[in-house]
Amino acid sequence: MSDNASPRLALPWFVRPEARAWRCEPAPAKARAFHSSLPDYARTPLTEVPSLAAELGVGRVFVKDESCRLGLPAFKALGASWAIHRVLAERAADGAGEDPVTLVTATDGNHGRAVARMARRLGQDAHVFVPQGVHPRAVAAIVAEQAKVTEVAGPYDEAVRLAAEEATAPGTVLVQDTAWPGYERIPGWIVEGYSTLCAEVDEQLTAEGVPAGPDLVSIPVGVGSLAQAVVTHYRSRPGGRAPALLSVEPEAAPCVLESLIAGEPVSVTTRPTIMAGLNCGAPSGIAWPRLRGGLDAAVAVADHDSARAAGDLAAAGVPSGPCGAAALAGLRAVLSGAGAGVRRTALGLGPDSVVVLLSTEGTAANPHSGPGHAPNG
Repeated sequence: MSDNASPRLALPWFVRPEARAWRCEPAPAKARAFHSSLPDYARTPLTEVPSLAAELGVGRVFVKDESCRLGLPAFKALGASWAIHRVLAERAADGAGEDPVTLVTATDGNHGRAVARMARRLGQDAHVFVPQGVHPRAVAAIVAEQAKVTEVAGPYDEAVRLAAEEATAPGTVLVQDTAWPGYERIPGWIVEGYSTLCAEVDEQLTAEGVPAGPDLVSIPVGVGSLAQAVVTHYRSRPGGRAPALLSVEPEAAPCVLESLIAGEPVSVTTRPTIMAGLNCGAPSGIAWPRLRGGLDAAVAVADHDSARAAGDLAAAGVPSGPCGAAALAGLRAVLSGAGAGVRRTALGLGPDSVVVLLSTEGTAANPHSGPGHAPNG
């Protein structure tokens, strides 16, 4: 069902509390061991912010700070590193030659940079397709990783289409973080890579005296691959606490929200947004069944709400870009305004609840705007 009452007259919102009873198979555990073996691996911080707990009327709020993950300013390196490791291991097992392969992808910024970084480290080539609206500094960061960059005069989904076409050439492999029929295995590996983030949250909450885990996790969503990993992590447990899972998207690109409302995957026409990494028009094919089954709620937020949240997180010591700050902006939207009490009850939140916000990128990941600033083009 949806609840559209808010001071803005139409809070983009969907809720399905029975999702907490839905279950799925767990993710393989091998990705965590692989990440732990990397020389620059370290758990990213889980920062408690008491001021946010007081504001939101819950017991404790923790922010998972992905502003420096494997040397890059976003969580995407977890998925790219594991998937590329699997791709190259499979090629070696199949007796492929020693010539470098070209890893091809499309990106709104962070995933492409992560693919380019891993390619450079491993002596491979990278070709990254970038849609319109990605800031020139984000493009320059990908070029600095020695990748070939093709800028596309169209949205993210067009960049994905062109990358897939390019990857039909000999000596190329598509490493894309969205899936469609016939292209599912590598996106599945990318999702497996994100499971490391969830395992870290478990360990860190236990160290903070919360071994039962959170009551709610708020997740920024583009095509839904990270949300797929989070749903898989929390909905594959046979018993114990099942947290509410909230997805947050830009109002300019609410493909998961609109799909949940429709009950089937839909494509939306996207508009420019400072949440560039979330500016996606259709959910990933392999993510959709998990999102449909395991997400409790979904909300879409405006750019100014994300910018405000980024500024507030910065003041609390968490450097967060607009995409990462969407997790806070979304929960604020749900827990304030007309109908907030109903939405709070639907999410099972009370004065002692523990909330985890996934801040998926730092300020360096998205040059569109700094904390508290409007978009600059």
